Amino acid sequence: MPTYEYECTSCGKSFDVFQNMSDAPVETCPTCGSAVKRRINGGTGIIFKGSGFYKNDSRKAAPSPSACSSCPASSSEGSAASPKKEAV
Repeated sequence: MPTYEYECTSCGKSFDVFQNMSDAPVETCPTCGSAVKRRINGGTGIIFKGSGFYKNDSRKAAPSPSACSSCPASSSEGSAASPKKEAV
């Protein structure tokens, strides 16, 4: 159920009301009985739960090149991995 914030146009009192979205808005101040206006607030806060929201949680470490046997050879290792020519 949302919380709506109201402010009296006469006495300036601010108050919150828990009401359904389908309920009619409050029209009178509970203190002085004058007209009120609904204030627009910033909404709700965001809560991040679980892993993946911090720099050290976002990715797993990349495997080292020597640990990956199915990976293609990198350009720096390409000359060492190329077949040697036989002497004639």
